[in-house]
This record gives sequence, structure tokens and C-alpha cells, in this order.
Amino acid sequence: MVKWEVPAEDWPTREEAARARWFSPVRIGKSCVAATRTWVPAMVPWRATDDGFVTHDVLDWYARFAAGRPGVLVVEATGIRDIPSGPLLRVGADRFIPGLRDLVRVVREQSGGETRLLLQIIDFLSIRRRPDPARFFRDFLRITDAHRAAVGADDEAAVRARLATLDDAALERVLTARELDDLRMGARERITDMERPHIRELPRVLPELFAAAAVRAHAAGFDGVELHFAHAYTMASFLSALNTRDDGYGGPREQRVRLPLEVFARVRAAVPEGFVVGCRYLGDEVIAGGNRVDDAAWFGVELARAGMDFLSLSKGGKFEDAKQPKVGHAAYPYTGESGHECMPTVRSDQRGPFGRNLGLARAVRAAVRAAGLETPVVAAGGITSFRLAEAALAAGDCDIVAAARQSLADPDWFWKVRLGMGAEVRRCKLTNYCEALDQQHKKVTCQLWDHGDPDHDPTRMEGKRRLVAPAWKPPAG
Repeated sequence: MVKWEVPAEDWPTREEAARARWFSPVRIGKSCVAATRTWVPAMVPWRATDDGFVTHDVLDWYARFAAGRPGVLVVEATGIRDIPSGPLLRVGADRFIPGLRDLVRVVREQSGGETRLLLQIIDFLSIRRRPDPARFFRDFLRITDAHRAAVGADDEAAVRARLATLDDAALERVLTARELDDLRMGARERITDMERPHIRELPRVLPELFAAAAVRAHAAGFDGVELHFAHAYTMASFLSALNTRDDGYGGPREQRVRLPLEVFARVRAAVPEGFVVGCRYLGDEVIAGGNRVDDAAWFGVELARAGMDFLSLSKGGKFEDAKQPKVGHAAYPYTGESGHECMPTVRSDQRGPFGRNLGLARAVRAAVRAAGLETPVVAAGGITSFRLAEAALAAGDCDIVAAARQSLADPDWFWKVRLGMGAEVRRCKLTNYCEALDQQHKKVTCQLWDHGDPDHDPTRMEGKRRLVAPAWKPPAG
């Protein structure tokens, strides 16, 4: 591994920026035009209420991004079910619409009406924290005849007690692979758990849930929705090569893409024609037996042919290679190799972290164009400079360049570059300080926010951490 330095940047003048591809308009869908090809992807800041409602902290968070006037701002992964899910935004019932409407209003005001606003909508299956072994054997493990035979006892209490005394080697002989995973990582539902009725019924249930969420997003005033088909969650699992469902929704690609297409079709039919509907999905799962870029290119053509308004590419972020969590903590799908590839850091291999995943977008875009389709492709991953973004557009790697961590470091950076003031941009160091907070479900901030501004507002602090990026005012004129 190599520790990379953030490269120096040759920032454009105001006149050069005005001629740049990155700051030129792009059409997304039939009638939505983004003023620039700058894009802030969805990031979960852990600022909603435990009931999924918009808070003042949520409004402050998105107001700061809007002040930088990105072409498109995507609001965090927002749950489509009306179920408890912690301090994540939800859109699973009409009672969430007023708060989301406030969010839309704030973004319109702070961006001067320039930023297009999308709501990322997501479904996820249940996951439990890693249990204490004693409790796992006492309360969670379902005792079978195999367990009874292995420990030589029939009484359930005795079986549980004896299992709890076994060492790891013995447990590997006695427990199934799934039981071992539940013990070591915490129980997690999979889309392949066909013996569970609610899992078997997902293809029947999900299209309507996504459609209802999109209708609410439209009612709240969003310009569109981004269907979350990426990372470790339900829809990505249907696309995955690891999907072995035997009901026509797993196995070969043609069946794995079936539910994503049905979800899109139902959403598209439920909202007005001008309402944007696109998706974010993986260019590479980065796990053994998972999808690779050739799968992503094939899926891209199918999704574009179906009428998706944009395709946003990500990478990795899977449970299958996550590190073992501490007892009492849940597995986090960005801790293994697939997580590193999703959010590459300055500690990287010889390829480095900067623009590392542009090749995925390039392959998908090439396949989509070869099929005669003009669907915009969004690229992301370690993009912290104007020159890198502009080069990606010039090379045809993508149509839109997204930056999450750099936008978090300096929400005003697009606006600074457009004004010829790139030297004032706070450059992301790609240390993933922010991601470490996300892993602990703490309010996400940037380590760079706490420096260079002595005028802290105590109402926007949590301990010694700022909750809002330092203010910046462009010069008059």
C-alpha cells in the first residue's frame, strides 16, 4: 500500500471555467435540465429523527450543499417502508411529505433555484447486531436434530448449554455456515431466504412500495428520484450474480434484472412524464462470485433501454466481505475490500485513489452508446479536482461527474471554481474521517470543518465538532 498525497491543482480562471464541459448544461430525462454537470451523490448524515422525520439539522446539512450550487443534489438514502429504521429519512407514509417539502424549499432558496433535487429511495432487509455468544445459544439459535445429535442430548436447554461450551473448531463442525455467520457477524436477511414468506413476496411488494415513495417525492416538490440499486441493499442483491432465487427473479442476468425493471416501470407509470427517474447501481461488486464490469455494462443497456433517465455508477460496498463487528455492533458493508473500492482512500495501491472508478462508467457508457441510447452516465469515486473531472468528460468516460467527499469537505467548491477562486477550495484528504463516523452512526462531519473559522456557533456544534461546514460568501459582483 502507498500513502498518496492530494495532488496540486491548476485551477481554471473564471473565463476558462465558463467554457468548461463540467459547467455546461445537461438534460436529465424529457424536460429536466441541470445547469451544470456537477453532482453531489447521496450521503447519509444521521440527522433525521428516530422516526425518520426531517429536522433542523437535516435542513442545515442540505442548505450548505445547495449554497455551492451543484447541478444536481441527491438527498440521502430514504426508506420506502413505514417501519422503524433509526435516524434515517423515510418516505413510507404521507406524514413525511411536509418535512420533505421544507427540505425542497430550503434547497431552492439556497441555490437560487439552480440546483435540481433528487430523492434517493431505498429498501433494505433486516440486520441484527453481533450477539454475545452466550445469548446466541440461549435465545437465538433454532435447535435442530443435527444439534441434538452433535452434542448427544435431547433436552433443548441441555443442548443449548453444551453448544455454548464448544470451541471454534467444534462449532465449525456442528453449526451450519449460516448459523456460524449469524453467530460471528449477526443475523442478516438475504433475498435468497425463500423459506420466509416476506422474502419470497418481495417481487410482488417492492414495485408498489417504490412507486408510492416516488409519488410522495413528487408531492414534496422534488425534481425526481434515484432508485437505490447499489451496494448491500435489497435491489442490488437482486442484480447480484450471487442471487440464486428459483422463482424467475434469480440466476441468469435476464432474470436478475427483472425486478429492477419492474420497479422502474411501476415508478415511471406512477409519476408525471417530466419527473426524473434514474438509478444508482454497481459497476463492480468486488466480491467473490459477484458482478463485474461486463455485467454492469449489460445491465446498463437494459436499464437505459427501459427508459431510465440517468445511470449513476458506484462500486462495492457489500456485506459479503465486511469485517467482523464487535459484539453489540452490526456488520458494516464498507469495511472490506469492496468497501475500500467504494470509497478509496489515500492509503491505496499503485493505481491510487483519484478517479479510480472512472473506467467502470466508461465501460457502461460505451455499451449504452453502442446500443444507440443517449442516457446520461454519472461517474464518481475519489474526484477532488476540476482538471480530473474535466478530463473525464472530455475523454467520454461519463456525462456527469459526481463528488461526495470533496463536496462534503467544501460544499462551496463548485461555486468557487466557477468564480475563478479555486485556490480557496478546501481539498478533501480522502482519509475517510467522515466514513468512520457513518460506521458508528454518528452525525457525519468533515475533519477540515473544525479549522480556520474561530467564530463557532454553539448551536451548530456537537462537542468539539462542527455540524455545518464553515460559511463562505462569494465576493460582490
